[in-house]
Amino acid sequence: MGMRRKLCFTLLLLSVLVLSASLTLANTPQLKSCRGQCKEEFKDRQKKQCLQKCEDDYRQNRRENSYMNEINEPGSDQGQEEDENPYVFESHHFLSKVKTDHGRILSIPKFDRRSKLLRGIRRYRVAILQLNPETVFTPTHFDASCILFVSSGQGTINEIHEDRRDSFKLEKGVLFRLRAGTTFSIVNHHQREKLNIIQLLRTVNNEGQFEPFFLAAGSNPESFFTTFSSEILEAALKTSKGELQRLFSRREQGQGVFVKASKEQIRALSDREESGGIWPFRSQSRGTFRLFKQHSTQSNNFGKLYEADHDDYPPLEEENLSVSYANISRNAMVSPYYNGEATKIAVVTDGDGYFEMACPHVSKSWDGEQQQQEGRSGVTYHKIRSAIKTGSVFIVPAGHPVVMVSSNRGNLEIVCFEVNAKHNVRYMLAGKKNLVKKMEGEEKELTFDAKREVVDQVFGNQDEEFFLQGPKWRQQPGRGRAYE
Repeated sequence: MGMRRKLCFTLLLLSVLVLSASLTLANTPQLKSCRGQCKEEFKDRQKKQCLQKCEDDYRQNRRENSYMNEINEPGSDQGQEEDENPYVFESHHFLSKVKTDHGRILSIPKFDRRSKLLRGIRRYRVAILQLNPETVFTPTHFDASCILFVSSGQGTINEIHEDRRDSFKLEKGVLFRLRAGTTFSIVNHHQREKLNIIQLLRTVNNEGQFEPFFLAAGSNPESFFTTFSSEILEAALKTSKGELQRLFSRREQGQGVFVKASKEQIRALSDREESGGIWPFRSQSRGTFRLFKQHSTQSNNFGKLYEADHDDYPPLEEENLSVSYANISRNAMVSPYYNGEATKIAVVTDGDGYFEMACPHVSKSWDGEQQQQEGRSGVTYHKIRSAIKTGSVFIVPAGHPVVMVSSNRGNLEIVCFEVNAKHNVRYMLAGKKNLVKKMEGEEKELTFDAKREVVDQVFGNQDEEFFLQGPKWRQQPGRGRAYE
């Protein structure tokens, strides 16, 4: 009898522990946000799959959270923890709009669902479009305008209009603006390499909400044609109900809008002459822009920066955006700086490292309540510090000083979309052209409570500009690696 009581007590204790862990998991802001996004954007079976993915990815992320410990100094103030950081999105935050054997569309949650601190960019979404080799993304349109950046691979994008069809070549570094509602298809003609496209979408219906509208026939996802009643389609297409049913039910389940094509089909869709020529020798509203064909705006032994604004690529003016690509060398960093008016939406395309940012808004409870107490005396700056790696997305609001550092494993490559870019000015805080060097001597003395010669020495030591030698990498006993 005693043994049976002990067994019952043990089972009861285990049940309480499991229930407690489940309740703790359910109350985390990250999981709440992910679940809320699933309920808002998906229905039925897709919603169940999305909810399950939220829990699986969150648990996996907790298990893999050791990397953050590698870059924080032992015993130091680690700043905002990665799990509590409203400015960073990792792979477990991404939601699958479409996922098939031959390609997928992923998107991060709405910015203002992640945190009220991101309400200023709530009209925008980041999505990833990925095509496997020799695959066609069949004709589709979005209810959002879109700037596409090719992060890897080669292919062709085709715009389909009532009076014409335009084709443009895609390769790493290509920018392309797609107007809301434009029907397009994409071909990955490479035999071995995937085609990866990063998209910044500006929504035109519900703020922060975008949807793809698939022309293709199938059940997962379905064609928007199938939502119309049969009598409407019969009248519109002058075709019998039987023929329509056969046409719209031919696609195999799982094939979806990403279709594996034959070499002949790939060749026919890819070998078209590019429309409109190369920028700037083409129409002002059409065509691609090859970012890496331009001269770098910053370059030294520690990195290269390529930039495009509305003067380089006029479609960016309509979107009020600029785009840049930073290739930070191994063990290097971007000098501390801030943007006057533009908010930076950054996507890591390759490599790993970390970033630090000064922020007056965040606190340990960022999940939905107002972060800043209006009217309080004094300002406290919190250090936002987070590991970043391939696939990470991070946000730098206007006015927030930031620095990005590459690891000792290789280069760190980041594409940045800067929102509200038209009148933006970048202010450097270190390096050869930092703003402190432009101050009057009296300003330096009053600002730092030190002799101007001391200030000049500190802010005049650095001879490099924009890209700098990074912090030294050292081994910490018993702690793995850290920066010093």
